[in-house]
Amino acid sequence: MVQYSDAHLDAAFAALADSTRRGVLQQLGRADASITELAAKFGMTLTGMKKHIGVLEQAGLVTTQKLGRVRHCQLGPHPLEAQALWIEQHRQLWHARFDALDQVVEELQHQEKTDGRRKHN
Repeated sequence: MVQYSDAHLDAAFAALADSTRRGVLQQLGRADASITELAAKFGMTLTGMKKHIGVLEQAGLVTTQKLGRVRHCQLGPHPLEAQALWIEQHRQLWHARFDALDQVVEELQHQEKTDGRRKHN
């Protein structure tokens, strides 16, 4: 798998931070669309949608192709692969930490029960 730079991850997560751009990705996941179609679907100006598409394109999440006067959009060739890998690595780290914390809590609870029994005897 290709390792992406921090700048690439930053751009992708920044692009995903906006609900309209996430909606655009969902829409493009169903079918390719022109910028005009996307603007109409999201009730915004053509200029506004072009800016959103530009951010998604810079992040590598969307590609565009101009056919005549119409710019068509589609999902990028590797959408969210690097981001999913980064998230998975951190998820595993946090799961391991929580598992270790669970172990400590269990040991403390067992210790409390044992100490409590000793006090009553």
